[in-house]
Amino acid sequence: MPNLHDIERRINSVNSTKQITRTMQMVAAAKIRRASQRVVEATPYAESMAEMLGDVAQRVGGSENALLQTHDDIKNVLVIAVVSDRGLAGGFNSNILRHVEKTINAETAQGRNVRIIACGKKAISFFNFRKVGLDMVFKDMSADPTIEEAASIAAKAIDEYESGECDKVVLVYNHTLNAAEQKLTQEEILPIDSERFAHKQDLSKAESEGVTSAEEDDTSLEGDVIFEPSADSVLDTLLPAYVKTMIYHALIDSAAGEQGARRTAMQSATDNANEMVDTLNRYYNRVRQGAITTEINEIVGGAAALED
Repeated sequence: MPNLHDIERRINSVNSTKQITRTMQMVAAAKIRRASQRVVEATPYAESMAEMLGDVAQRVGGSENALLQTHDDIKNVLVIAVVSDRGLAGGFNSNILRHVEKTINAETAQGRNVRIIACGKKAISFFNFRKVGLDMVFKDMSADPTIEEAASIAAKAIDEYESGECDKVVLVYNHTLNAAEQKLTQEEILPIDSERFAHKQDLSKAESEGVTSAEEDDTSLEGDVIFEPSADSVLDTLLPAYVKTMIYHALIDSAAGEQGARRTAMQSATDNANEMVDTLNRYYNRVRQGAITTEINEIVGGAAALED
């Protein structure tokens, strides 16, 4: 049985750990606001980009752009794994990495070659340990991703898809549902699905059906659009920009989710530390009471022996 000094040292150790987890929780809570604000500010641009691309694609009709063409024989798959540089975020990183590992095994079982772009130190160390080759790596940027990072990833993905070096590009990241919840998300960013834009256009039209009759004339009018130099050229310019926008939005979305996951994990750790301190304090009092009782019995026994 440990003595009182050992239990007291253990209580002090847990209290010190609790101060660290509490501090990390408050830091993560402060960072969530800025990270979430970046997502809020970038979302209208991403939605407008998709809407504009869908409108141009509908006006152009069919397009021979390589980014819209589906490869008949899929032999090479490029996976972009987005995680964090730091741990202590619960299952934020492990969920993504396990999913990517399953994807690699599934694609390999079909005779396909899978290559990885790792965003975050945790992904780099995970795949290096498993001897998985990495095409590109990005570190020390997960909490504050940049548009340059997204542009580098997009340029590589587009170049390899247009040249035929890869037949499909998949993006895996954690989508932030709210400050406390994230959802593992996998998106196929290449080839670009033009039907998805048409579906979004139909949804927009369906939503506009609820407007008043006074506004109906304005919303139903569709004017002629003049494209310079041509509609195909505009579409060819928009498609790479759309890919870059998708990747950048995923990076900042993951950054917000990272802070939310870390805050939740540190809050849970702080609660567990409080519970452990309470348990140790009860144990300390019980051992102390037992020690005092033993000393009293020894004193009483000694006094009785002297009387005899």
